[in-house]
Amino acid sequence: MNDVLLKSGFFFLLILAVTKPLGIYMKRVFSGEKTFLDPVLLPFEKLLYRLGGVGPLKDQTWLTYAGRC
Repeated sequence: MNDVLLKSGFFFLLILAVTKPLGIYMKRVFSGEKTFLDPVLLPFEKLLYRLGGVGPLKDQTWLTYAGRC
């Protein structure tokens, strides 16, 4: 019983500690601002776009997204 409370408390504190930094990071990603992970993830993202034949700034219809075009 005590072990379960300890694990639950640790999990709660972990989630509480990660919430604010993750929210700030997500806000920057969705608003198109630079993040500290850009140097690592942008080359990989560009490669995936190239392999998928997708333009990152081009809007897609649901048919294009579904792969029917």
